[in-house]
Amino acid sequence: MAFGINREELSRWKKAVSAGEIAFLTHYWLDPRFPGITTVTKVGCSNLTTLKHWCEENGLPAQYIHNRSSFPHFDLIGPRQAEILRQEGQWDQLERFKML
Repeated sequence: MAFGINREELSRWKKAVSAGEIAFLTHYWLDPRFPGITTVTKVGCSNLTTLKHWCEENGLPAQYIHNRSSFPHFDLIGPRQAEILRQEGQWDQLERFKML
């Protein structure tokens, strides 16, 4: 279940992903399979080659890319989520979701 984002934020992410950019969208998320995890960051890019390369550069397993037809993305959770958001300069998302 996703919550904590608005339609405008989702639209901006979708537009960037569709344009072939690496785009980040963090939201609150609860899933019983991941106890203690309360947020996820979707790292999206419509260019699968670019997204796979981004995963590889960050030591992430590209086989876990969710290959959704219009919005392929990799789900970042846990300690690597905050680490990569810091590395990518996504300070607004780090602050908003209290990951600093």
